[in-house]
Amino acid sequence: MQVSLLYHTHIPERAVASAARLCYAPIGAAELIERLSETQVSKVLETIMKSGHYSALEHATYTFAIDGVSRALTHQLVRHRIASFNQQSQRYVTYSGEPEIVLPQTIADDPEALSSFNKAIDVAYSSYARLVEAGIPAEDARYVLPNACASKVVVTMNIRELLHFFELRCCNRAQWEIRELARIMLELVRPTAPYIFMDAGATCRRGPCKEGKMTCGSPFERVVRP
Repeated sequence: MQVSLLYHTHIPERAVASAARLCYAPIGAAELIERLSETQVSKVLETIMKSGHYSALEHATYTFAIDGVSRALTHQLVRHRIASFNQQSQRYVTYSGEPEIVLPQTIADDPEALSSFNKAIDVAYSSYARLVEAGIPAEDARYVLPNACASKVVVTMNIRELLHFFELRCCNRAQWEIRELARIMLELVRPTAPYIFMDAGATCRRGPCKEGKMTCGSPFERVVRP
C-alpha cells in the first residue's frame, strides 16, 4: 500500500477559523483570513471542536493518491459518500503479466490457506487472460477477477468527513486493510492541522468506546483537549 497526500487547502486551520468567524464579523472572509491573529484562530478552533459545530470544517479539503489496495478495500471506501473518488478502471485497463494482488497476512501465515488462495488467484487470472485473448471485452472479462485484485484510487475528503472516516476506520474493530489506510492518512494530515486532528481517530481517543459489547477492550491512550 502506498498513500500520498497530493494536496490540501492552504493553511487549513486558518481557512476553517475564517469561515466560522465570518458568521459574527462585519468584514468578509478574505479579509478575515489575513487579519485573524494566531490567538484568535486558536480560540475559534477551540470553540468549533469543543462545541461540535463542524460545518466550518467542510471548507478545507484533502486529496490522496492511494495505490496497491484491494478491491475489497475500495468497496468499503466508497461507502463514505461525502467524498470524491476516481478509481483505476477494470473496464479500460486490461491486465497482463503477473497479477498484482493484496494478500491478507492471515492467509500468508497459513501454508494450506496460502496454497488454496494462490490456486484461486491463478484460475481467476488465467481465465481472465483466456477471455481477453478470445476477444471478450475487458469490461466483461473482469467479472472473473477477485476482490484481492490491486487497484489505485484518488480520494478527496473535507475535514469533517475525514474525522468521521478516522473515527470508524482507525478503530481496532475495523477491517485490517482499511484500518491501515486510515491510520496512514491520519499521520499524513495531522501535521497540517495539528489542533483539529489532535484527538482524531477511534472514539476511544475522546471518550467511551461506541462499540458497546463489541468493543475490542484495548482502547488507545485517551487524548484530552487543552
